[in-house]
Amino acid sequence: MSENETVAGPEVTPDAVAAGDDGAGDTARQLAERTEDLQRVTAEYANYRRRVDRDRTLVVDQAAERFAAQLFPVVDDIERARDHGDLTGAFKVVADRVLGVLDGLGVEAFGVAGDPFDPALHEAVLHDTSDTVEVPTATTVLRQGFRRGERVLRTAMVAVTEPAGGAAPEPAAQHATGTETTPGSGVPGETPAAG
Repeated sequence: MSENETVAGPEVTPDAVAAGDDGAGDTARQLAERTEDLQRVTAEYANYRRRVDRDRTLVVDQAAERFAAQLFPVVDDIERARDHGDLTGAFKVVADRVLGVLDGLGVEAFGVAGDPFDPALHEAVLHDTSDTVEVPTATTVLRQGFRRGERVLRTAMVAVTEPAGGAAPEPAAQHATGTETTPGSGVPGETPAAG
């Protein structure tokens, strides 16, 4: 072949161009469908992974909380021993390890004498009044409470002292006349006659 000769290729006709456009349009439509399918499957897989991760975390949290709850009676005994001065020697080492396990689980104790009374955190088992407090206060802690993060695992058992206030206000009718009015009569001290 010489430089002046050209290679003859397939002849392009208007019918061939129209057929090619339909092929390209069909291919583009199929590509769009496959892309949507892939995006949908990818989103479903991402949602599945999030759900599995959330469920796994929930199971771990529940197991840690159940295990910690089984240690609470042991911790109560440790605190009683500490209060009586019996927490010494080898027993102190064991007690420190048990408390370290609770710390490792993220469990913290709460409930100190002098805390304001909160029914979500405290279980009131004794009640008293005093002029020394201004708001209901946990004055004695009978059993510590425990929480893990924001979740309360066991409420603190406390004795509550409320401010000593005046007696309940008397009805206005008694203040005005000093006598009791009977409902419906309008006359102090008179009982309506039964008909």
